[in-house]
Amino acid sequence: MSDDPVIRRLRWRCRRGMRELDQLMLRYLDGRWEHADEVERSHFLRLLDCEDDKLWRWFMGRETPQEADLNAIVQRILDMPH
Repeated sequence: MSDDPVIRRLRWRCRRGMRELDQLMLRYLDGRWEHADEVERSHFLRLLDCEDDKLWRWFMGRETPQEADLNAIVQRILDMPH
């Protein structure tokens, strides 16, 4: 685990209380955050501000975020290798 306080705070925010959501968010944080540009990072931070029930519906494909940037980050996370 990183000693970087920013990463530690983000790890905490990725904990959603649903194992499946936790895994998706942490997969992005661990696998993509370091290489993401500022725009992509801001989209991920906005995603972390969303309610869990919305996240669940988006990641399960039951709904699609209306905002294109949120939809793009959801798709990026879903497309990441497990």
